This record gives sequence, C-alpha cells and structure tokens, in this order.
Amino acid sequence: MEYRQLGRSGLHVPVLSFGTATFGGGNEFFDKWGAVDSQAGNRQVDLCLDHGVNFFDTADVYSDGLAETILGAALKGKRHQALISTKATFAMGDGPNEKGSSRYHLVRAAEASLKRLQTDHIDIYFMHGFDALTPVEETLSALDDLVTSGKVRYIGCSNFSGWHAMKALSVSEKYGLARYVVYQGYYSLIGRDYEEEIMPLALDQGLGTMVWSPLGWGRLTGKIRRGAPDQSGRIRSGGAEGGPTVADEFLYDVVDVLDAVAKETEKSVAQVALNWLLRRPTVCNLVLGARTEEQLKQNLGATGWKLSPDQIKRLDAVSEKVPVYPYWHQRDFPALNPRVVG
Repeated sequence: MEYRQLGRSGLHVPVLSFGTATFGGGNEFFDKWGAVDSQAGNRQVDLCLDHGVNFFDTADVYSDGLAETILGAALKGKRHQALISTKATFAMGDGPNEKGSSRYHLVRAAEASLKRLQTDHIDIYFMHGFDALTPVEETLSALDDLVTSGKVRYIGCSNFSGWHAMKALSVSEKYGLARYVVYQGYYSLIGRDYEEEIMPLALDQGLGTMVWSPLGWGRLTGKIRRGAPDQSGRIRSGGAEGGPTVADEFLYDVVDVLDAVAKETEKSVAQVALNWLLRRPTVCNLVLGARTEEQLKQNLGATGWKLSPDQIKRLDAVSEKVPVYPYWHQRDFPALNPRVVG
C-alpha cells in the first residue's frame, strides 16, 4: 500500500481509506446507500486491514450514529492498527443546539463519537460542512481545545467553499489555533469542479485532499454503459439523491474511454477511474465505499500500477467541461493564471 503525507502535517496515510456510509442503513436516506450489518462490517474491516488499508472514515450522521457504532465494534482490539476520521456539524437531533459547529455542539458531538467508536481519540476530526451562523473563531477555538486535550489529533474541513476554507486558515494563523490540514470533498472523472477553486487553494495552503464518492455516486463502476443502463446497485435504489445530475451522453462518453483504457490496462473501469484520481495534484487519499465484499476487493485493485501519460490525457479530454465564471475568463490569460492540471 502506498502512503502519502496528509497535507502540511507529519501524518502519513494510505492512498485508500474505507468509508462507512454504507454501515447500518439505520434510516430511509442511508438505507439507499447500503445496509451493511455488524457481521459484514467486521469482515470488511478485516479485509481492509489485510490489504494495508488501515484508515477508516465515518461521520456521526451516518445512519444516526450506527455506522460509528459498527466501526467501533469492528476495530475492538485492533484500534492501535487503525486511523479513524469522523465528522460533525450536521443535525443529530431536533434541538436548536444539536447541529452546527458551535463550541456547545462540537464538544458534545466529539464525546458522543468517541463513545460510539469505543476509543479515546479521533485521528482526524472533520467539520462536515460550513456553519455560517457560528463565528469561525468559536469553531476553531473549540477544535483547538479538543486537539490540546488529546481527544483529536488533526482537524479537517469538508464541503467548504474556497473562501470558507481560506477564512478558517487565516483565523488559525492569526490566533495560533489548530489548523485544517486536510480537505475532504467530491471529485471524480464526471465531477471536476474541485479543480477550479479548491485544488489551487489546497496547493497554495498545503491542504491534503481526501476524495469522497470518487466513482461519482456509483456511476463509474462499469455497470452503466451506453445502451445498457444499470438495473441494480446504488443508482437504481435512489442512492444518488442529493448529488449533482450527470447528463447521460456525457457519462456515456466518459465510460467509453474508461472502457477502452480498462481493456488496455487489463483493469476494471472502476480501477481506472480511481487510478486517474490518484494521479491528480493534492490528492492524498480516496475514500472507498462498498455495499459488498466483492466491490471492496475490486476497488482495492486501484493501486500498485499507473496509467500512462497518454491514457491520462484521453481521460482528461473526454471529461473536460467549460468551468463557471470567473474561471473560464481566467483561462484566457494562461500566462497570469496557469492551470493546475490539464
């Protein structure tokens, strides 16, 4: 397993981590993603550890805490072998203080996650989204206290806009508070918006990137092809709810090239799509989810080999889209605004 440094920190992480959003299926929303029970979760965790994937990503809202509970039980007696990241911010109840990134909510959320995970520390604690109602200073001061107490090792942000992340980094610098070292966000061959604002910021500020949904809500598994829409899996069950729409023809064009490259490399479509991401600047980790052990085994084959420059170029070209303003305007002046990729 290849390891990479996590942003501007001393922590090294495997390039693949295992995401547990499929654990539990404790409510209608997450049941569409998957309903991996404790027994199956134990097997998947053991399979990951056997393949050097010792990094597990979860969140308190995944199946209302059930995903953390299943993961904690699966790692009992093995916690010393593993890295765990979890998240807070989104609602865990109906009360006005049971959501957000206030000091009140974060301290309670962290304590609850520690209990469910059966551990005394969280290796990486993410703000799951930006809370515009809580002062950034309050959020970062609370996180700094959690780091100082030893309950959290590193902090990260997820789903922030570029200015959200930059404001937080500037506040950390101004007051000497713990600093976000990693950004977790959506990025895939059919969703490259990340490259326009977040990637340049991550390069400039030394943020590592963990990619969630690297297969585009299951659209790049190889099951969906031109003339053969998928009849099973996450998309069919409605698991793409909440994600961006993807035009059929655009998806089919990308999958056509993925198919061709998969034949050339003797790899699967999903493995090619994941390997492409591992070649991108700032990316240090891909969060893999799996409804079954077979899916997990397939995805683990994304490492240990590299796409050729020509194959990367072809995948870049077919997945390219005109960016939103002002990025399309900046591209007209490459001498002043050189592109990060492509």
